[in-house]
Amino acid sequence: MKKFVTIWVVLLLAATPVFAANFAPNVMRISAAKNIQYNFDGSTLSIPVTISGTAANLFFLVYTKDKASSVSNIKNGFLGWHYVNKIDTCVYFSGMYAMEKGSNVVKWDGKDKTGGNVPSGDYTYYMYAYDGKNPKTLVTDQLTLNYGTGTIVTNGSDGKALPQPLYYDFYGVQNKWTIGADPMDKSFLETTKLPWYAQKACFVPTDLKYFWVNATEKDTPRVAKLQWVPNGSSTVDLTWGDQGMVKWNKSGTQSGCGSDIALAGDVIVFGWYGCYTADALSELAIISQSDGSVQKKLDITDRWSRKDDYDKGAQMNGGPGQLVGRNNMVLMASFCDCYREMIDPLAENEADMVLWSNDNGDYVGDHNFEPNAKLPWVCFDFNPAPYTYTTDADANLFSTCGAYDLGAVSFILFGPDGTGIGNYAFAGETAGIKYGTLYIDNDSVYDGIYCDNNSTGATDADKKGIWYIGHDSIKGVISNKLAVSDAPSAFAVQQNVPNPFNPATTISFNLAKAGKTSVEVFNVAGQKVATLANGMLSAGVHSVTWNAADVSAGVYFYTVKSGDFSKTLKMTLVK
Repeated sequence: MKKFVTIWVVLLLAATPVFAANFAPNVMRISAAKNIQYNFDGSTLSIPVTISGTAANLFFLVYTKDKASSVSNIKNGFLGWHYVNKIDTCVYFSGMYAMEKGSNVVKWDGKDKTGGNVPSGDYTYYMYAYDGKNPKTLVTDQLTLNYGTGTIVTNGSDGKALPQPLYYDFYGVQNKWTIGADPMDKSFLETTKLPWYAQKACFVPTDLKYFWVNATEKDTPRVAKLQWVPNGSSTVDLTWGDQGMVKWNKSGTQSGCGSDIALAGDVIVFGWYGCYTADALSELAIISQSDGSVQKKLDITDRWSRKDDYDKGAQMNGGPGQLVGRNNMVLMASFCDCYREMIDPLAENEADMVLWSNDNGDYVGDHNFEPNAKLPWVCFDFNPAPYTYTTDADANLFSTCGAYDLGAVSFILFGPDGTGIGNYAFAGETAGIKYGTLYIDNDSVYDGIYCDNNSTGATDADKKGIWYIGHDSIKGVISNKLAVSDAPSAFAVQQNVPNPFNPATTISFNLAKAGKTSVEVFNVAGQKVATLANGMLSAGVHSVTWNAADVSAGVYFYTVKSGDFSKTLKMTLVK
């Protein structure tokens, strides 16, 4: 945040375009009851859903609840495409609901994916949504989402959410951008030069001055710990590992094809693979974050290498070349094959490490599925689409990857157990290249999808940069037992977060019962400056976001009214 000494300077600069142009997204929020009663009697369950911020393309899913311990090494589906182990699984998922802002309804008839009746009991429901109606919003034109090299840091060294998240990418040089800054202001771009072997970075959770990078230099897997030097050359932290580095001899004789790293708990997960020879292998290393010791080295060739595919003229090995950590899980994929999986690297037994995998057979992310495919249902084939350059997951473990060469498709969506949901498009999508999607999903004013604009950009200038799309996902419980209402016994309004803020803030409130509700913002003179909500809302927790980029700094008041209840709180906008 920029600070100025005199009031007249503050007022002058507040009127200039640089501040009005700061990136402040219109954040999507889904609101629905967290506990829903249903008798599983074949009747239609209607679930009120409130959408705020943007329009939403929404999916409704029903999963088993607390049944993970009874799921053990199950492979099913056409060609055995779906493997699940120690994880709750998908019972049903809907088609896409196209919802406008305001009140909406999701309906379910109690049937499963095959049309059978779902037994009475307790289930977890999910709703996943993205904005498929509105054009993307520019985050910055100073960087581009390049082939999965980017990462977003949302929490600071103290573990708390950063007021403004940080985007890093490196394509030879590590670049840093503060999300929320003016997209066109080059002064917010910071760089540090990297050793030539660096390929991707994960930042030390307890000290963001340091980060780890991975490489397979001269076919030797390695991880190094570096210190960020703003607009200079990064330095090696010689106190970590063996003089700042961990490396080991690869197994076999094959050349390395790719590698990646992710964080889970207190370890680094390093994956690498070879691909061009009959003895190509895939390996994982579990490395201590604190001292760089290799705790485990695992041969995962049985999952990530396909001798049959190689013999048919494809590749021996497809990955893993993309690793991303979320909720102490690690999702693994590659740009050039159909296979992907989620692992628990902290599992005590290696046999329980893989929680799900998605292979050829469900027509979602598949290779060579066309009737006239040259190599029918061959997965590890670099030649056919889709090319999925970036993998990431939101807070509920819905995972996506950018999908290139499938026509007007932006991304492929998978459920929390790896269920393939389908291929979907942002507004204005064309067949151009897609580098991928990244998520911010920590209840901040920057929550959403961060992606490229290569396909929908009208001009070369529009194609560059990082862009924003609204997104949210929620979960709750459906049960045949008498539901415990998640609505409070009394109307309640929370203090906006953050406060003070610039330029966006979120207002949350609880409704004891459904009713017409308004959220309005007033200045100190009592003049209304914004209406954030005005319509029927369901009982439960709701939130709205105010983007104050177009108003001056100062004190404002927001009033939430519902039925006979009303509450007003003060907030401060700083610029």
